[in-house]
Amino acid sequence: MKVTSSSAILGALVGGLFASFSGLAMADADLDKQVNTAGAWPIATGGYYSQHNSPLAQINKSNVKNVKAAWSFSTGVLNGHEGAPLVIGDMMYVHSAFPNNTYALNLNDPGKIVWQHKPKQDASTKAVMCCDVVDRGLAYGAGQIVKKQANGHLLALDAKTGKINWEVEVCDPKVGSTLTQAPFVAKDTVLMGCSGAELGVRGAVNAFDLKTGELKWRAFATGSDDSVRLSKDFNKDNPHYGQFGLGTKTWEGDAWKIGGGTNWGWYAYDPKLNLFYYGSGNPAPWNETMRPGDNKWTMTIWGRDLDTGMAKWGYQKTPHDEWDFAGVNQMVLTDQPVNGKMTPLLSHIDRNGILYTLNRENGNLVVAEKVDPAVNVFKKVDLKTGTPVRDPEFATRMDHKGTNICPSAMGFHNQGVDSYDPESRTLYAGLNHICMDWEPFMLPYRAGQFFVGATLAMYPGPNGPTKKEMGQIRAFDLTTGKAKWTKWEKFAAWGGTLYTKGGLVWYATLDGYLKALDNKDGKELWNFKMPSGGIGSPMTYSFKGKQYVGSMYGVGGWPGVGLVFDLTDPSAGLGAVGAFKELQNHTQMGGGLMVFSL
Repeated sequence: MKVTSSSAILGALVGGLFASFSGLAMADADLDKQVNTAGAWPIATGGYYSQHNSPLAQINKSNVKNVKAAWSFSTGVLNGHEGAPLVIGDMMYVHSAFPNNTYALNLNDPGKIVWQHKPKQDASTKAVMCCDVVDRGLAYGAGQIVKKQANGHLLALDAKTGKINWEVEVCDPKVGSTLTQAPFVAKDTVLMGCSGAELGVRGAVNAFDLKTGELKWRAFATGSDDSVRLSKDFNKDNPHYGQFGLGTKTWEGDAWKIGGGTNWGWYAYDPKLNLFYYGSGNPAPWNETMRPGDNKWTMTIWGRDLDTGMAKWGYQKTPHDEWDFAGVNQMVLTDQPVNGKMTPLLSHIDRNGILYTLNRENGNLVVAEKVDPAVNVFKKVDLKTGTPVRDPEFATRMDHKGTNICPSAMGFHNQGVDSYDPESRTLYAGLNHICMDWEPFMLPYRAGQFFVGATLAMYPGPNGPTKKEMGQIRAFDLTTGKAKWTKWEKFAAWGGTLYTKGGLVWYATLDGYLKALDNKDGKELWNFKMPSGGIGSPMTYSFKGKQYVGSMYGVGGWPGVGLVFDLTDPSAGLGAVGAFKELQNHTQMGGGLMVFSL
């Protein structure tokens, strides 16, 4: 079903250019240099524009069949390994799940660890981490590796020696606030958000000085306009999105203080506009009856000034979210002509199953299309108002068990990092295909305890070839939002994709395969079974003239909680245990990195 689209106004992509920022004034010249080095991988999402692609083409469709394992590295840690390592010059930096170890490897001899940072953390922190004890990666800037620990600490390590240059406390596990996100560096600033909406944590994005760790500013997702940091001209081009006073008025009483809206996903940055972009997550609790109102500004795509944190615009995708469609997913930045004028765009696949494209300068909504026809919570998105039109049959409310709701709380897209091919205007997305039954219940708020209020059962969506598939890789034309091809998977495609200019789409599967597809039709050209399931995003780099592809392995994350914690109640793990009960028959726990080459 078509949702609502003004895709016809989008013209053809000019270029075929992989994002480059040469000539732009950047405060961190070192990071700027690395971003413009084709063989490096200095940002978890591949670059400021979060396109997660590479111009490397030594490995291509004709020779990918000859790709073999080059070397591997065990992190010595089990549980889910999300994200990907970084490559700076001749060094690679690898992270692990809790306790968030970091290893520096010299690519001239990756069998020897140059330095390692292995923090000692209170194991009780793990008890307040939603959905496994994952770590989504590292950041680099000013000659430092910036990392976080689950216990709420953010650190900068000397990239050459591993020495701690500074360490600050960002969030407090005692109230359920932890760190899982990959830090993001742009200019002289480190961006970091805390997890914990499932425990009633009030979300915020925090900005720290890259060289000292000093807090520069903090912007909350809920509360007063000052604390949310709304600029005087906030949403001036789209006043119907909402403007002032709504961070408190759209909540009952002081519910905004425990209202969630955390951000633990991915950031993107436009150096020309000096705006960065991210999504605030779900409101707390999940039980919508306990928090009437639109619950602004949870579930919002933000465009904020990097230096001041002031919001220029904000678009709430799912007002009064009633399904846990946390809106923290990746923002992909592209420049394309709209009505004949080159326009800065932002594209985002939300957990609610909608692919949005907006003008990233002012927030104008351009495209809103379902990523799968199974999406039934919304009939369409009205482009004029930006409001989703709900189907009341699939609403949730007290004293009612909702059934066959699509997507599930995991969304049709979750934390995975997707990739963009600028030459064909194609976004390659790793998607879930999971629906659910939902039954809410009331519960009190207690600091540091889970604050959800719903029991879930999840199961495969209706559209797979055998009706048992829970994942898919799908190629989308970003100018129309239409799908080009689909490659189905037995389990959720949790980690996202990597596009390389050799015409290949790479991704890891929950049951442990790293695969390469033909970007034109999705045909599988190569695969390799890794020691454990993959929930991270593949990356690529070159060293001494040779292209390599790396992928973390280590099953876990939300879909793997039943396996890693040996749970059997189908409703446990917020509904994941029942849905992924077969996963244990295909892989087991592990933790490490595999690197491949010709």
